[in-house]
Amino acid sequence: MSDIIKKLQNKALLAPLAGISNLPFRLIARSCGCALAYTEMISANGLVRQTQKTLEYLKTGEADRPLGMQIFGADPAVMAEAARMAQDMGADLIDINMGCPVKKVVRTGAGAVLLKDPRLICDIISAVKKAVALPITVKIRSGWSGKSINAVEVARIAEESGVAAIAVHARTADQGYSGKADWRIIAAVKNAVKIPVIGNGDIHLPQDALAMISQTACDAVMIGRGALGNPWLFAGINQLLNGRPADFLPTITQRYEIIKKHWEMDTEYCGLRTAERNFRKHLIWYTKGLDGACSFRQKLGQLPNKDSLQKELDSYFTGLLTGKKHSAAGIVSPQQ
Repeated sequence: MSDIIKKLQNKALLAPLAGISNLPFRLIARSCGCALAYTEMISANGLVRQTQKTLEYLKTGEADRPLGMQIFGADPAVMAEAARMAQDMGADLIDINMGCPVKKVVRTGAGAVLLKDPRLICDIISAVKKAVALPITVKIRSGWSGKSINAVEVARIAEESGVAAIAVHARTADQGYSGKADWRIIAAVKNAVKIPVIGNGDIHLPQDALAMISQTACDAVMIGRGALGNPWLFAGINQLLNGRPADFLPTITQRYEIIKKHWEMDTEYCGLRTAERNFRKHLIWYTKGLDGACSFRQKLGQLPNKDSLQKELDSYFTGLLTGKKHSAAGIVSPQQ
């Protein structure tokens, strides 16, 4: 089971992103070269109670492979039952969230607060491992705070408890998503364990992934916020890691086609009304850095439905395609 990371086609993975990494988002990332994707974190209590919203997170398909289903909770028995359910729903591996710093998760005793209780970490991993036949991975942070950096200790406990790999977000829980990730923590974890280590934090360009692997010797990289509106980042990482130039940025036309494909899948998956509301954030991310993006973003908030949004999007990209120059990094002239 510890070969799970080594068997992947490449080293670029998609992180579990709350409220974002649904099935359409994962499929778009995979189409751009993502080797392994995770669901957004799923409440173990919600799964066991079989709440409809929680069960929705488990939706997958044949093209969504390999898939890690990430669960969070603080009760070993409940986590074990949730893992069994995830296994039955088609997970290829079970990931245990031990790094989420969000207050509503931490208040339940789950997420990053588990870093304060190594014994409970051991109990949860052991219970989940006994419950399923799948590989188990965990995702942690550097520690709870700058005064309690214990990623190495937790990684050793996880290894001893039988996990197949460990992902390390190189920030402390009290940092949230601010400040700079300290990749030295990833290197320290890699030096301390024999299982594969996945590095996470501050990867926004293909060169960042190459630098992280070089500096930490991690076995793979996990992309989170860097993939928002930028799924082709996976292609660039794969190009660099295979010794090729990172010629990964799409043309204006290609970018527009990806947006339309993603939006269509999201509408089919979520329903028209939900997609109308939720896809606006993706439109903002996809157009970040392009000419006129600020004006386009302001208009999005004033438009009531998909038809009006689509009309504005068409108009915006028509304008980009007929222009002579665009300000997005690496895009100097539109190619049709």
